[in-house]
Amino acid sequence: MKFLRYGPVGKEKPAVLDGDGQIRDLSALTRDIDGAFFASETVERIRKMDLNTLPLVTGTPRIGPCVAGIGKFVCIGLNYADHAEESGMPIPAEPVVFNKWTSAVVGPYDDVKIPRGSTQTDWEVELGVVIGKAASYIDEARAYEHVAGYCVINDVSERSYQIERGGTWDKGKGCDTFGPIGPWLVTRDEIPDPHQLNLWLEVDGQRYQNGNTETMIFRVPKIIAYLSQFMTLHPGDVISTGTPPGVGMGIKPAPVYLRANQAMRLGIDGLGEQRQRVVAA
Repeated sequence: MKFLRYGPVGKEKPAVLDGDGQIRDLSALTRDIDGAFFASETVERIRKMDLNTLPLVTGTPRIGPCVAGIGKFVCIGLNYADHAEESGMPIPAEPVVFNKWTSAVVGPYDDVKIPRGSTQTDWEVELGVVIGKAASYIDEARAYEHVAGYCVINDVSERSYQIERGGTWDKGKGCDTFGPIGPWLVTRDEIPDPHQLNLWLEVDGQRYQNGNTETMIFRVPKIIAYLSQFMTLHPGDVISTGTPPGVGMGIKPAPVYLRANQAMRLGIDGLGEQRQRVVAA
């Protein structure tokens, strides 16, 4: 199933896509697409329904982030060997963990704002994993039991803030609008192997990233088991699993970074596409 949220910022409503790709409103069945929704039996109830009986959403409403009320937005860095190489960093022995602030979360078609003073705002298409069941000290073999589904994430990053200004990476990762999520949350059953998905990103029509999740260093079960050693993962938490090569920072002979009035387009097999206009903050 493909769950989504539609409507103005801060007033999004829950919805599901029917078999024809039309939006069906779920307001009568759930308050939102959030942790409480994933932890309830509502998902299974909807799965058994005839979606054509649900109210049809007409027109072209704004699509919001596919998950509401995210508690933790945890990211994994350097999780593709060829991306680590282009970044001039060693292949990590353990997952590199950092956070995006939840105030970075926006919809898949919302504008991305270049922060004031930024000169190195970059792009990163990533597979997102949404937790559906609380996870603490999880055995890797049972990790998928804790996955609600998957989504597309653009891990927008300001490289000078991330690398040159001291401390951890977080200050270059969590700026406002740096976390477009969606358009849909695709339930786990529709993605039998999350490590066989093509993912790609274009800027102004030029393809920069063109990878496949099969080249991940640390796979989804490992990431969930690893993170659950250090924190309890709760329903509605989001994990961004790393990016393949082709980011602006790694382009030779000179890096290429985002500028106002450019357009990004990115997607992952089976999970949909995002499009963002880049604007100055």
